[in-house]
Amino acid sequence: MRILIVEDDPNLNRQLCDAVAEAGYVVDRAFDGEEGHFLGDTEPYDAVVLDVGLPKKDGISVLEAWRRDGRNMPVLILTARDRWSDKVAGIDAGADDYVTKPFHIEEVMARVRALIRRAAGHASSEIRCGPLSLDTRASKASVGGQLLKLTSHEYRLLAYLMHHRGQIVSRTELIEHLYDQDFDRDSNTIEVFVGRLRKKIGLDLIETVRGLGYRMRDDDAGI
Repeated sequence: MRILIVEDDPNLNRQLCDAVAEAGYVVDRAFDGEEGHFLGDTEPYDAVVLDVGLPKKDGISVLEAWRRDGRNMPVLILTARDRWSDKVAGIDAGADDYVTKPFHIEEVMARVRALIRRAAGHASSEIRCGPLSLDTRASKASVGGQLLKLTSHEYRLLAYLMHHRGQIVSRTELIEHLYDQDFDRDSNTIEVFVGRLRKKIGLDLIETVRGLGYRMRDDDAGI
C-alpha cells in the first residue's frame, strides 16, 4: 500500500511518514500544495493525508482539483481545532475523513487503515482468505493461527493482493503501489516476491493469470 503525506510542518511531516513506514506502507511526502497536487495527480496512492493550511496552494484547492480530475483515492484532511469551516469545506470538496490538530499519530493511522479497508470493500481490520489472515492493525499475517515471517516487501505485496482479493492485479499496478517514486522499479522482483509468498503461505491462494497479472483467490479452493 502506498500513502502520500502532504504537510508543511517538517517535524509533523517526519512523524507521520515514520509512522506510515513503520506500519508497513510505502510513503511519499510533499511539503506544499503544488508538490502535493502534482504527486497526487500523477502517482497512484491508496490513501492521502492532506493538511488544509499549505503554502503555495491550500489543501482544499488541491483536493478539489484532484476530484475534478477524477482522482478518487481516499483523502484524510488535517485541520486546526478552531476552524470548523475547514472541516465542512474539506468534506464538501471530497474528503473522506478529517482529524483536528493537535492529534495523536495513532488516531491518524487508525483512520488511514479504515479508509483503505473501506475503499477495498472491507469493514473489519482483519481480512481473511480461507485459513490465511491479514491483521491490518498489527501489520501481520498468519495461516491457521501460525504467524508468517515476512519481509516488508512481502507483507506489502500480500496486503495489496488481499485487499483486492478476487480481482486481477497487474504487475504494473503492484509496482506502482508497492514502491515509492524514487525506487528502481523492476517487474521481475514482483515474480520473486510472489514465489516467496507462495512458499511461506503453503497454500494455492495466489493465482497467476497469464498475460494479466495475479489474483488472490476469493474462496476456499486453496485449502
